[in-house]
Amino acid sequence: MTQTSTDRPTGAIALANGSVFLGYGTGASGIAIGELCFNTAMTGHQEILADPSYSGQVVCFTFPHVGNVGANSEDEEAASEPARTAAVGMVSRSKITPPANWRAEQSFEEWLRARNIIALTGVDTRALTRHIREHGMPMCAIAHDPAGNIDIEALKAAAASANTMEGKELAAAVARTDTQEWSEGDWVWSEGFSEGPEDGPRIVVLDYGVKANILRRLTGAGARVVVLPGDATAEDVLKLSPDGVVVSNGPGDPAATGEYSLPTLKALIDKDMPLLGICLGHQMLALAVGGKTVKMQQGHHGANHPVKNFETGQVEIVSMNHGFAVDGESLPEGTVQTHVSLFDGTNCGFKLANKPVQAVQHHPEASPGPQDSFGVFERFVGSLKTRESA
Repeated sequence: MTQTSTDRPTGAIALANGSVFLGYGTGASGIAIGELCFNTAMTGHQEILADPSYSGQVVCFTFPHVGNVGANSEDEEAASEPARTAAVGMVSRSKITPPANWRAEQSFEEWLRARNIIALTGVDTRALTRHIREHGMPMCAIAHDPAGNIDIEALKAAAASANTMEGKELAAAVARTDTQEWSEGDWVWSEGFSEGPEDGPRIVVLDYGVKANILRRLTGAGARVVVLPGDATAEDVLKLSPDGVVVSNGPGDPAATGEYSLPTLKALIDKDMPLLGICLGHQMLALAVGGKTVKMQQGHHGANHPVKNFETGQVEIVSMNHGFAVDGESLPEGTVQTHVSLFDGTNCGFKLANKPVQAVQHHPEASPGPQDSFGVFERFVGSLKTRESA
């Protein structure tokens, strides 16, 4: 942080090991506790911070410039009111810049305040990133006080006493509590969002913090979509007579969410229901078939991750956001690995040989990120159309 004799810090972040970084606060005021991760995406900062999968986390952006595209309602990722509780904090190197984009409806600082996200600028984000690479994602406490009255010792104590992400069930707090028919489709330049189809396969989405653009991609691929709360039972799902089920993304430890979700998923697998898992859904489907999940040291957070698709032979550049991973070695006989990370070799996708079940770790809706994996939705919806006509 560059500071003069009259330049008083108005924000700070303390890590669980006692390290403290000073800077300039913006966005919401107050103190927030969360797990600190870094994200390497150069664009899409609104979509990242609005992703319910980041619930309970503070995001350190490695790209120094944030805010030049502002914020707008069309890039909203929350698909329900509870899902508006996503990332609790943000850290960046440079001061947030004014918006300079034709789609901007408000400044990024205004949007941060409206979402109750505490932001800290003027920080050596390279040092924070190196810390995470070497020591893992720490719990932290981030603070913003416009007058600069920050109790550093209290902030350090709050970070040191915070419980880690392991064992935390966070999905229930960001999932809807009602059933909703979803009809909004893909965004079309200069026209806005398209309308979903009037016919086509019926897909039930189990909501653990689903991103709105996952739902839009499903309708864009030709499906009729209805969204249920993540704690729905197999009976709740089956009475809607779906052609397939999507197990959504979401935050927290998949084993903790699995305490209430696995009975439903196992029952649907037994019924030969076609299933597609995304991110947290990928991890929970792995648990449902007998696999294990592990906490990652630094996780995967960015829009430039190379993943090898063994079925097509292609390398796809994808969007990632997860701090837990499927232990590929733990997947039982009858599962086939379909995708792997070329960064660290972790499992990024599997399917069952004798059941219509498939899952991917990355975010194929690409919000933000490259669209290499859009085919995940087309292939899943296409397989349901094939079953219908058989």
